[in-house]
Amino acid sequence: MQEVDAFKDFYQLYAEMVYNLCLNYLQHPEEAEEATQDVFVKAHQKWDGFREEAKRKTWLYRITINQCLDMLKARRRQKRFGIHTEIVGINASEFRHPGILLEDKEALETLFQQINALPPKQKTAIILKYVEGMTLKEMGEIMKLSPKAVESLLSRAKAGLKKKRS
Repeated sequence: MQEVDAFKDFYQLYAEMVYNLCLNYLQHPEEAEEATQDVFVKAHQKWDGFREEAKRKTWLYRITINQCLDMLKARRRQKRFGIHTEIVGINASEFRHPGILLEDKEALETLFQQINALPPKQKTAIILKYVEGMTLKEMGEIMKLSPKAVESLLSRAKAGLKKKRS
């Protein structure tokens, strides 16, 4: 019973964080909700095997990012075969992210489209740094990279975004 309570507390503490991170990757509330559920199912399944090599929050970030990247790969595969037609682009009127004003939605839609076009590691670096507000050290722990490698990823991601804006 103690372990069940510990997981419930863990869920209550991090559910909103996981949902918002999923929403940053997927940009669709329904998909973000599905991903959040999947993340916590995986976390629950692996709960006993957690080895304390990292903080549980860092561990949860890794699970969340991997889940979102897997969903994006699946979306691209389905789109390639014409199966997934209703989620081709982001519709600014449907995009509901906490803290985003209506007049900012179009600019945000364009920005997220550009971020989505980045390679997965660069996209992760941008989201963790500028959306989640993490330090290079925290990002490195989550991404299993050195802070220097994370800094390099950020630099390449910013250059890629500048190139897309030109």
